Amino acid sequence: MDQAKSDEFYSRLREQLEQSTKWPSKYLYKFIVPTDPEKIKQIQDIFDNTGAVIESKKSKNAKYTSLSITVSLKNPEEVIAKYKEVGQVKGVISL
Repeated sequence: MDQAKSDEFYSRLREQLEQSTKWPSKYLYKFIVPTDPEKIKQIQDIFDNTGAVIESKKSKNAKYTSLSITVSLKNPEEVIAKYKEVGQVKGVISL
């Protein structure tokens, strides 16, 4: 995603979160990751010490792993910061 599209996406997401959610709140992240223990660990480390509940499930052919991460956050800025951190991990798809 190029920078302009990325900024536009996060701006729209921030607006939606401010309108639809009372903060602080629990937020559910969903990611699809190639089934690579190192990539999965990188994402788990991003949410380490946040009290996040992480559930993982491999695809039928075990090529990909879906991660559902529920975590309490203070505001939309924290939600976006985590998306940006996870976005640094190669091959991750955010849903």
